[in-house]
Parts: sequence; C-alpha cells; structure tokens
Amino acid sequence: MNKTIFTLLFVFVAGLNVNAQDSLSTSNPIQQEFNELIETSNNYQGYKVVDYEELVSLKNRTNQYIQQLKDEITVQKNTEDQQAEQIEKLNEKLESTEAELEKVNAEKDAIEFLGMPFSKGSYMALMWGIVGLLVAALLIFIYKFKNSNATTKEANKRLKETEAEFDAYRAKSLEKEQKLGRMLQDEKNKNNS
Repeated sequence: MNKTIFTLLFVFVAGLNVNAQDSLSTSNPIQQEFNELIETSNNYQGYKVVDYEELVSLKNRTNQYIQQLKDEITVQKNTEDQQAEQIEKLNEKLESTEAELEKVNAEKDAIEFLGMPFSKGSYMALMWGIVGLLVAALLIFIYKFKNSNATTKEANKRLKETEAEFDAYRAKSLEKEQKLGRMLQDEKNKNNS
C-alpha cells in the first residue's frame, strides 16, 4: 500500500512539473507585446522609433510578469519541497513498516523451545533428531533386552539341567551311602555274631 502511495505521489509531482513547463512555454505575453511594439513602431532612416510611454509600460508589464513568474516558481519550489518532505516521510514510514513486517514474519516463523528461538525448519529438524535418538535408544534397549533375556533363559536352562544332574547325583550318593551303610551294618552284625 505504501508503494502505491509513493508511486501516485511521484506521478503527481512529475505532472506538476510538466504543467508548469508547458504553461511557461505556451503563454508568454511579454514576447507578444514585444512583437506588437516592434510592429507598431515607426521606421526612421533605418531605425525603429518606439513610443517612450509604451516602452515604459512594456518594461513595467515585463517586470510584473517576471515577478509573477518568480512568485510562481517560489510557490512551485515550496510545493516541491513540501512534496519532497512528504516523500521522505513516506519513505521513512515505508522502511519502518517493512522492518516491522520482517520482525513480525521472523517472530511468526520462530518457535521457542527451552527458552531459545528456533525457525520452524530447525525446530522440526531438532524434534525429528530427538525422535530419531529416542527410537535408536529404544532399538538398542530392545536389542540388549533380547540378548539379556536370551542369556538369562539359557542360564536358567543350564541351571535347571545342573540342578537336575545335582539331584540325580545326590540321589545316587544317598543311595550309595545307604547301600554302604547297610553293608557296614551287615558287616557289624556279622562281626558281632
């Protein structure tokens, strides 16, 4: 919107300058009056004789016309200066508005995480990085759990086998001990009798 205002203001100023130049070049009454004075003057021995009062009157009108032109130039200069000031103010407003717009866009695109601002892209990358690390940690945990679980099952299986062997050995030992005890008792009984 500010660019549109700036463009319209520029076209307006350019139009004023063109109009002022056109009005100066097309309507020059002093030139016409000089031409009329020369045409109405008399010739005398190859010289033009001009009426003194008409010449003074022409001089006064010329001075008035020059003063009018100076006043018009001053007014246009003041108008141009005012328009230049307005253009400068509008440019400053435009720059501040663009700076605010950039700031708002940056804030809109920023996400705060743990008190630090991140752009949306870096925030998404950070979040996916964290998710990736958590998934990798989960996979490692599952792998280690399965290995540990397999090792534990194998150890329990071996423990049960060892316990079964131990129970069988104990049973054989107990049976052997009982057998030896009976044999000893039998020998004692033989010796006593």
